[in-house]
Amino acid sequence: MAPPRSSRGAFVLLGGVQVTLIFTLAAVAVPLPGIGDEFGVRREELILLSAAYGLTFAGLLLFGGRLADRYGGQRALTAGLLVFGLASVAAPLAPGYGALLAARFAQGAGAALIAPAAMAVLRTVFPSPAAYGGAMATWGGLSVLGATAGNLLSGVISALLSWRWAFAVPLAVTVAALVLAPRVLPAATGPHSGTGGPQRPDSRPRLDLPGALLATAGLASASYGLVLTDAWSWTSGRVLAPLVAGVVLLAMFVGVERRAPDPLLPPRFLLDGRRALGLAATALTAAGTATVFVLFSLHLQDERGWSALRTSTAFVPFAVALLASGRVAGRLIGRYGAPAVTGAGLAVGAVGLVLLALLGMNDTVPYAYGLLPGFVLLATGVAASFAGAAVLATDRVPAERTGLAGGVHNTAMETGPTVVFALVLGVGGDAASLAVTAALFGTAALALRLARV
Repeated sequence: MAPPRSSRGAFVLLGGVQVTLIFTLAAVAVPLPGIGDEFGVRREELILLSAAYGLTFAGLLLFGGRLADRYGGQRALTAGLLVFGLASVAAPLAPGYGALLAARFAQGAGAALIAPAAMAVLRTVFPSPAAYGGAMATWGGLSVLGATAGNLLSGVISALLSWRWAFAVPLAVTVAALVLAPRVLPAATGPHSGTGGPQRPDSRPRLDLPGALLATAGLASASYGLVLTDAWSWTSGRVLAPLVAGVVLLAMFVGVERRAPDPLLPPRFLLDGRRALGLAATALTAAGTATVFVLFSLHLQDERGWSALRTSTAFVPFAVALLASGRVAGRLIGRYGAPAVTGAGLAVGAVGLVLLALLGMNDTVPYAYGLLPGFVLLATGVAASFAGAAVLATDRVPAERTGLAGGVHNTAMETGPTVVFALVLGVGGDAASLAVTAALFGTAALALRLARV
């Protein structure tokens, strides 16, 4: 049975916001060389600019989820949209590198509040477990759609206008969301923040500020260290300093959480087998997609001499296959179950990665035989994997923990690419990196096949 029109409208609004958050993550990927030329900055500064949004996004997600659970999904959503919107105004107006970097950090902070809050509100829109599971099956594919759109449109916009115009997209969506939210989203009432309204003062979860500070600093520092492996070796002090600091801070976070009366991330929350497999599949699928986007964006422009516009259009079949696969993923989950669909998606994605490793990096193989088959298979697989993993990661979550579930799910999505990308790049060339990623996909697919969840 189709959801009511009001539910469909709310899902379109929230889904559009989610797509935009990931679009913004990828908005500077293709035009990054042009930004460097305009501001006259070095490679390491461009690396930081590219990572800035993701660092605050990933680092603050757990805290954002707790804020959504404490104060209500709609309140947190509105606050996040305001921060995100103001930063989206500042970014295209940036007169120099420092101002643009600060705007990207601020955008990530706003996104870290929006993403879990949107999932908390989504629980209100689809209160029954069956309806919520179906909505999450579609929701799971929105992030990779946003990443694809970011790579496509950023190249087109920067080629035809300027990289600054790419920020018109998040700004327009933010304004539309702020205007339409009171009309299409359910009223912010209810006993639990996960259902849209604030909790009673005596039942609200504490904010666990020490845990929030340690988690944010630890994730941001460790992620930054991993990002720097693109330019320096693992033994470099530039890499080791933030990496070691991040590991120490995260270890302290674990210790604090064990003693906290109301921890930011309850240890038991990650012990559920379905949730753990869903989060792992989410992280790995996001990593595989990001690896392909980064490697081929650079390969096509640096090795084959393609323009940014032509590079962006090369990913159009990926987007088409992604949309087509995403439309049927929900029905497949309803028929075969989320674990089976997630595993099958990872297996198909692994085949696509193998083809890209063998043929895609070979400049003598035409696009139609080298890149196209791999792009189509990978997009088909990741759409199914993301859909199933989103259901696994959020299944059986109490309403009052929906914001936390959203924060953890999005944290896996944001940190997965950073961790896996840094690890696979260390094995050798681009083809070898794709082959290792394919092996990880295959291993995860086998684990899901053997697991009893």
